[in-house]
Amino acid sequence: MEPQDRHFLDKAIAQARIGLTEGGIPIGAALAADGKLLGAGRNRRIQLGSPIRHGETDALEVAGRQPAAVYQRSTMYTTLSPCDMCTGAILLYGIPRVVIGENRTFMGAEDLLRSRGVDVVVANDAECIAMMEQFITENPTLWDEDIGE
Repeated sequence: MEPQDRHFLDKAIAQARIGLTEGGIPIGAALAADGKLLGAGRNRRIQLGSPIRHGETDALEVAGRQPAAVYQRSTMYTTLSPCDMCTGAILLYGIPRVVIGENRTFMGAEDLLRSRGVDVVVANDAECIAMMEQFITENPTLWDEDIGE
């Protein structure tokens, strides 16, 4: 990880914690470019009754419309390996780098990201792992719904 990565991954982790206190799924994300936070979000499927409001898509929504050049020099920070939908959004906007808090509890489409030239960094963050393990143990039905099972 690069020096600023810890700072922005911590922003994503803070969003995951907020989501958990709201009764949601503890997955957070942050989009940053040029050393600045563009937007941070969290999985709000439960809170909003939304089928598509994952952490990464919420962070994109919070960041608002950006010129293509901004996306092309940004990094998506996410507490959990991105699912196929979030991977598609990353690829659609040409985000060249993704920093993942953990991929032990769920392995998303990291190989697809790498195959398309995205730099994928996995932090194996202990807090991210513990938060998801506890949530999955306590809420298996919600978790299965979130990953489409």
